[in-house]
Amino acid sequence: MTNDEEKSGSAEIVRQLTEHLRLMGELGVNGVSRDPFWRSRPGDGEPPPASSTEGTDEWDQVAVAQPMDLFGGGPAEAAASAGKPGESLEDIRRHLGDCTRCKLHRAGRRQIVYGVGNPHAELMFVGEAPGRDEDVQGIPFVGRAGQLLTKIIEAINLKRDDVYIANVIKCRPPENRNPEPDEVASCEPFLFRQVTSIRPKVIVALGTAAAQSLLKTQDPISRLRGRVYTLGGAKLIATFHPAFLLRSPERKRDVWEDMKKVRALLEEGR
Repeated sequence: MTNDEEKSGSAEIVRQLTEHLRLMGELGVNGVSRDPFWRSRPGDGEPPPASSTEGTDEWDQVAVAQPMDLFGGGPAEAAASAGKPGESLEDIRRHLGDCTRCKLHRAGRRQIVYGVGNPHAELMFVGEAPGRDEDVQGIPFVGRAGQLLTKIIEAINLKRDDVYIANVIKCRPPENRNPEPDEVASCEPFLFRQVTSIRPKVIVALGTAAAQSLLKTQDPISRLRGRVYTLGGAKLIATFHPAFLLRSPERKRDVWEDMKKVRALLEEGR
């Protein structure tokens, strides 16, 4: 290797490191530590994992048994639309069709925003519902909140193409209002089927609505984050929605702490 090649390689390493530190800074990380805590695995204070039927694939139960086991109840719609084990994301999308199952199809939506990413991803992000930019492009998390989510993904050394991103609700609510209970009940079975098809190792619930839907609880995100839950064959971490971080950037450090748990869970068993 020539001196020029060595210099070029060193410059590229410095560039990559500088960009990585910039992303970490935007997440509120202002230093590193050799403290063993940084290398510890999540587990302290975790609730016991949900039970599963002996001899049954945990993923076959994700739409019904696991949320019920965790929180003592679940929508009948999830049981009715749990889907068949092994169905593909394309199968689920075809069944969703040009959905008219709730009133959102009459409320000004442009298109269904189904999901995007690696169909075999180890990491899945779940948000609440599409916004204006997502409704225009048909892709989840492409606006300002989506740009921040991309930086969060890159901060744990992954790319958007490595993960799968979806929402509980597939159509934009008018004026970006919160989804209503009947809309969630109609749409969330398709989310559970997406989760079952992908079979991720870790799921990140972004914001209160996503966490409440996946975990079948009414607790706010401030009470749900910081713990590791079991959903089917996956571990689930709840954290703040990127849109909330845009309004409250001081909470980025909390999200970074949550993403450290995500990274540790992904590395387990490797």
